[in-house]
Amino acid sequence: MDLSVVIVGYKSRDPLMECLAALESGGGPPRREIVVVDNSPGDGTAEALAQRFPDVRMIANRENVGYARAVNQGIAATSGRYVLVMNPDCEVRPGAVATLAEHLDRHPTGAVVGPRILNPDGSLEYSARAFPDHFTFLFNRYSLLTRWFPDNPWSRRYLMSDWDHTSVRDVDWLSGACLLVRREAIARVGAMDETFFMFNEDVDWCRRMKLGGWSVTYVPDATVVHHIGASRRKVAARIIVERHRGMIHYFHKHHPSNPVVALATDAMILLRAGLMLTANALRPR
Repeated sequence: MDLSVVIVGYKSRDPLMECLAALESGGGPPRREIVVVDNSPGDGTAEALAQRFPDVRMIANRENVGYARAVNQGIAATSGRYVLVMNPDCEVRPGAVATLAEHLDRHPTGAVVGPRILNPDGSLEYSARAFPDHFTFLFNRYSLLTRWFPDNPWSRRYLMSDWDHTSVRDVDWLSGACLLVRREAIARVGAMDETFFMFNEDVDWCRRMKLGGWSVTYVPDATVVHHIGASRRKVAARIIVERHRGMIHYFHKHHPSNPVVALATDAMILLRAGLMLTANALRPR
């Protein structure tokens, strides 16, 4: 098997259908398998898959087990040389998967490659980033400080916004919205850390790949459109909590420091979580 596609869904039946349709028409390695891991059984996804995409296999979890664990379920259930891990709200443009696979074919030390990701309006999503530091929770992609002061040096460093993102480049990490990963690298480094429920598992995975001697590469000739709108509407409080819990776990795992510094960092992250929970509660549904 050349390619395994693993898509994790949660209440995403309609976007998933569009995602699979784009994959079907977008080309790629001829010998491939697709597995959907559904974290929200009973929403009609199984019936829609059986009707429209009968060759797609489905793993239905009884509850939401989290993104990292679901991805690992999909990896364990497949056998392709390369594993395309993607969100159901991604639309793969024609030729994108083949371009990513060809890059890994040419670079045997490559573990992870990612496409140029566009927002629905055609603007660039900064999916290739530097590793987070202790200021990133204040200056990340969605933070108010980044929105208010987009040219500040901390946001520019993290989002790599001084680079035009039009050339192939080895980077620290790539957004887990769409990644092509070499199975050999997964076997050597390990699958996703299931301590991360959702968010930050992609940063951790890329960091472990690089620590294992593999490369992580952005390939802009492959294009994917990410139909995401969660930042503009009300989300489940658990998502916000888990995102910040993941930040704390990441820093404790990769940046062990003086207990006083660690406590201060944790406190700031929790404060940010509280502010986001409050703002989210005030948003209309």
